[in-house]
Amino acid sequence: MIKKILLFSCLILFIPFIIVSIFISNDEITFNFSQNSVVRVYRENTDSIDTVPIEEYVVGVLAGEMPVEFELEALKAQAVAARSYVMRQMERNINKGYDVVDSVTNQVYLDEQYLMTVWKNSYTDNINKIKMAVLQTKGEYLSYDGKVADALFFSTSPGVTENSEEVFSSKEPYLRSVESKWDSISPSYTSQKTYTLNEFYSKLGLSYSSVLNIKIISTTQTGRIQKISINGKEFTGSTVCSKLSLKSTFFEIKQDGNNVIINNKGYGHGVGMSQYGAQGMAKEGYKYDEILKHYYTDIEIKKF
Repeated sequence: MIKKILLFSCLILFIPFIIVSIFISNDEITFNFSQNSVVRVYRENTDSIDTVPIEEYVVGVLAGEMPVEFELEALKAQAVAARSYVMRQMERNINKGYDVVDSVTNQVYLDEQYLMTVWKNSYTDNINKIKMAVLQTKGEYLSYDGKVADALFFSTSPGVTENSEEVFSSKEPYLRSVESKWDSISPSYTSQKTYTLNEFYSKLGLSYSSVLNIKIISTTQTGRIQKISINGKEFTGSTVCSKLSLKSTFFEIKQDGNNVIINNKGYGHGVGMSQYGAQGMAKEGYKYDEILKHYYTDIEIKKF
């Protein structure tokens, strides 16, 4: 009788251990593909093309485009946006040698070997979190009027996103300006650069003058600079942004004696989903589909 009691007690203690052992693992999540689409990724550093299963590609984009510390719902929103973006590129480039470039030209894509090197001991935890976001949105993409949406995204807005035609050439009904009040959590929400007058003129290819004359020619409806005149020479906002290494075209230039101070707000082109806005929404309890439907007007989430 005593032996039976001891045996029963051991089983009571041992069974939960078995259950926990089954569900808690230090192993990396693996994807198995019975059939899949592959993405042809042009690798800039090696001048080569990798063919990557689409869900594995989305994993690499999440690792390259969004901080792994972000909330899972923000990562899931990014996964759907990234998948939609690459599907649209695959349609556009079907007759070309590759679908996407692995840099900011399209979407930053980081492969497994690189991530193992940079994440070291955190690799398994980090990659599993990202893979969970991809698995929980497997095959999902954004659709508008029966077509794959061009799901653009960027880092940080100045509090509002942009209409696509005011930044790029095409007007897309789902890429409309919307409020993004959560972006103040971003380290890039505001920034400032200071140049001497010599440095400032040199970077813009202008002759030196002790007096800086700035005239705003045109802006988007939210205040991003489209065209600006600096000492009589006209520039686009994106040209000034590039030459002065600014984070966005939402900027203000002021002279302070022999220095030029540039106040900047936001980070990126401003069209589509703000990543820090998505993070802010996720922190407030919004789900990934709610995040996507906020930033992409009247879209549907479909699954292939």
